[in-house]
Amino acid sequence: MSARLLYVMDPMCSWCWGFAPTAQALIEQAQASGVQLHLVLGGLRTGSGAALEPSTRRYILEHWQAVADATGQPFQFEGALPDGFVYDCEPACRAVVAARSLAPDCAWELVKLIQHGFYAEGRDVTQTSVLLELAEQAGLSRVEFAAAFDSVEQQVATAADFTWVQDLGIAGFPTLLAEHNGQLALLTNGYQPLEPLSDLLGRWLERAASA
Repeated sequence: MSARLLYVMDPMCSWCWGFAPTAQALIEQAQASGVQLHLVLGGLRTGSGAALEPSTRRYILEHWQAVADATGQPFQFEGALPDGFVYDCEPACRAVVAARSLAPDCAWELVKLIQHGFYAEGRDVTQTSVLLELAEQAGLSRVEFAAAFDSVEQQVATAADFTWVQDLGIAGFPTLLAEHNGQLALLTNGYQPLEPLSDLLGRWLERAASA
């Protein structure tokens, strides 16, 4: 069976952090049927280079509170998004793309470490030093990861992910797609609880297995 579970996300997207336990359960459900995960990085906020304005910071923190209330995921609000913080998701996305190229099994582990570091621990995951440390924790060689992370090849691959997402018209994260023989089926665009998605995925897995 030529099938994949495509998780379109951004490690610095708060709703993706809220969705993380559900995503984990669905990934395990798919893998139990022999369907592997493929991460696609969305590029939620990239390229501005400007520090957050106070009003934008307040808006984002209100958004985080809504995610915390809806999902129960932990957030470190004290000291979050400090003065001068540049909310650029490209480095974290590129870190996952680099991990995907080196060891796909480590890429999802790195996503979880980046998410937890950023949201629950207040770490600055836009910094290369932090990403190198987390990649090593995810099981990657620090030297190999550093070389891949800095390479033009992985910068191009990251931009290609962003373009693919834009070309497909995906406007929000998390988005979960199931792919079978090149055909895409939408499981969710946006946060949903596990039960309905697990049922939906289960039906898709049955159809894919019998096709």
